[in-house]
Amino acid sequence: MSQVLRPEEVLELLPQQEPFRFVNEILEVDEDHIVARYRFPPESEFYRGHFPGNPVTPGVILLESMAQVGVVALGIYLYAVKGGMEEVRNRLAYFTDAEVEFSGIVGPGQRVTTRAKKTFFRRNKIRSEAEMRLDDGTLVCSGTISGMGVPQ
Repeated sequence: MSQVLRPEEVLELLPQQEPFRFVNEILEVDEDHIVARYRFPPESEFYRGHFPGNPVTPGVILLESMAQVGVVALGIYLYAVKGGMEEVRNRLAYFTDAEVEFSGIVGPGQRVTTRAKKTFFRRNKIRSEAEMRLDDGTLVCSGTISGMGVPQ
């Protein structure tokens, strides 16, 4: 039995937890797209070494944030629509592949908005076109991210 989840329900079902959850809120989600935000806390441990005196959010963390939105969270929503909560409980969408371009930096305390549009969802695979922007509209990174639903 399919089920449509509200954005806050999708957020509650995200398996990533602090300190490795990079999604604070989901603003929109449907069968075609998702929009979410995250503010990078200035006290995050990775800023100590990346880079001392000039902290910058590591690209791999930005990519992880995009994947948590455009693969995992969107995958949770799509599995709920496709097969209901039983399907959500039995599968987890894992990030598997990315082709992205970085075009900006994110500093401590800055908030980003990630938008992802589903381009493929079948045979337990998901692919999205995603972009991340700062609050002022500056594009930080964009590209294609993919994942796969794996039985839990």
